[in-house]
Amino acid sequence: MPPPLDTAAVRRWCALGLESLRACSARMDAINVFPVADGDTGTNLCLTFEAAVAALPSGDTATGNTAAEEAATEEATAAEVLRVMARAALLGARGNSGTILAEYLRGMAQGLTDGTGSGGDGQPLARALRCGASAAYAAVAHPVEGTMLTVAVAAADAAEAGGDPAAAAHEALAATPGRLAALARAGVVDAGGLGLTALLTALWAALGQPVPEEPATGAATGAAAGASVTGCPVPAPGAAAPPADGSPQAPFPPQFEVMYLLEAEDPKAVGALRARLDPLGDSLVIGGGEGLWSVHIHVADAGAAVEAGLAAGRPYRIRITHLPTDGHGTKEGTEAGTEERSRDGSRDGSGDDTGGGSVWGARGAVREEAVEPTAPGPAGRGRAVVAVVPGEGLAALCRQAGAGVLQVSEAARRDALVAAVRATGAAEVALLPNDIELHPVAARAADAVRAAGIRCAVIPTRAAVQGLAALAVHQPDRRFDEDVVTMTSAAGATRYGEVTVAERQSWTTAGVCQAGDVLGLVEGDVALIGNETVRVATDVLARMLAAGGELVTLVLGADAPDGLAAALEHHVRSCHLAVDTVVYEGRQQEAQLLIGVE
Repeated sequence: MPPPLDTAAVRRWCALGLESLRACSARMDAINVFPVADGDTGTNLCLTFEAAVAALPSGDTATGNTAAEEAATEEATAAEVLRVMARAALLGARGNSGTILAEYLRGMAQGLTDGTGSGGDGQPLARALRCGASAAYAAVAHPVEGTMLTVAVAAADAAEAGGDPAAAAHEALAATPGRLAALARAGVVDAGGLGLTALLTALWAALGQPVPEEPATGAATGAAAGASVTGCPVPAPGAAAPPADGSPQAPFPPQFEVMYLLEAEDPKAVGALRARLDPLGDSLVIGGGEGLWSVHIHVADAGAAVEAGLAAGRPYRIRITHLPTDGHGTKEGTEAGTEERSRDGSRDGSGDDTGGGSVWGARGAVREEAVEPTAPGPAGRGRAVVAVVPGEGLAALCRQAGAGVLQVSEAARRDALVAAVRATGAAEVALLPNDIELHPVAARAADAVRAAGIRCAVIPTRAAVQGLAALAVHQPDRRFDEDVVTMTSAAGATRYGEVTVAERQSWTTAGVCQAGDVLGLVEGDVALIGNETVRVATDVLARMLAAGGELVTLVLGADAPDGLAAALEHHVRSCHLAVDTVVYEGRQQEAQLLIGVE
């Protein structure tokens, strides 16, 4: 019998789990074909679990803890530690898989809380795993077998029977292609299931139990058969045809991933929200409790999904991301979304992958089944960034930082973005649309260049200041996936505002404006209407800094009045001593001022 699942074991699990998820992240991204082939399952699971671990009182779960820190953490029970992790995971959940993982942690905490401690059935691990699996299932509107949910149940069943939950997870993972047609078509196991298997294996190791060097899959072994010693097994060729996916199909193709946190005290309101969102799209997951919920769905109408949240409570941290074309596990979606994610950037997945250990032993390449590109691969090498910008000043700034640029007026045509990406001559390109209305165009352009052999990722920047933040952290010598995640995180951590002049009478979220009125926008919505640019800009900046910030970026437009930057810099120095300010001459025509707060 393994040692008890106590606080020390949870802390060991955090260290081992992070190590394993990071080691498998690129592989999970590479085999991500269900529910959408958007190549981000590994990234999402890593970021969600990192958020959970970062919330622990000690701060460092791997190394370097002092005796005092260890003692302080040990005072909390395992259930309390898991509850803290679950709430942090809920707040930081990324994507479908991250939302499910957050609920899994919440269920584990509940299982230990509702248990009998050192007495009772004597199986705290079994209770935790069973409640985790149940919570994950309950969060998903239409659970599908052959996913991380199946792995969770298999591990719980094994633990309750006194067996090895890690081995059971490996076996369930290897069987996922036989339960989900999208996986069998692509020749891969479920990416989310691989991530949960990594975590369950780490948990078993944290309890001092032996773990398999490679999954006990029962599938054929060897590269030709598609086996992997990395914990990433795939089905052997000629496997039996799997059943249909079993997932509900929306009457229209979802184009957006919508996520937000929701403050709602009444569980009935959350139930009504689930019923209202369900017919709008698919991949609906709602998790949480005690007044705070995390909502995830893929929809064609992002506005309707947000409006449903407004009816249920107060949605915030709203994230809307354009999904890749035909991302439902179909052949086209699979090809677009499962390009290699080898650790050294090589296209055949055969690069060296020995750095940084996991609780699994040896590592190898992931077998993938992708069609040949429609055009020869790029002759160039290296990595580039292409940014869409609204003014010549911003264009010069981005060029100085090494990025290719395209003016907003030209970017509406997909061919223009495709040409700009190809003109870089790079094999890997990060695309910064810098406008939410350009996200669909950028996504289509990315799909087009991927077919020509170029690895292209769209960083979902919604404003030019977010693009500047992403460009500031870009490092071409970093792994492509890590660079994309870092740039995306920097952009998402930047609030954006704008000061412009109304061209005509119009209804806005702040009331009716007249032609010539000065409008202050925050996150794309009109927040203020005034008649003097400096005052409106100061009020907008004050609102944006109310939630805190470390750096203010001011981008002056071609029609910005004299003294605007000086007035705003004075305001920041007077009211926010610890905040720095940088000013750029953007010379954009549409807005007198662009504001970013990081």
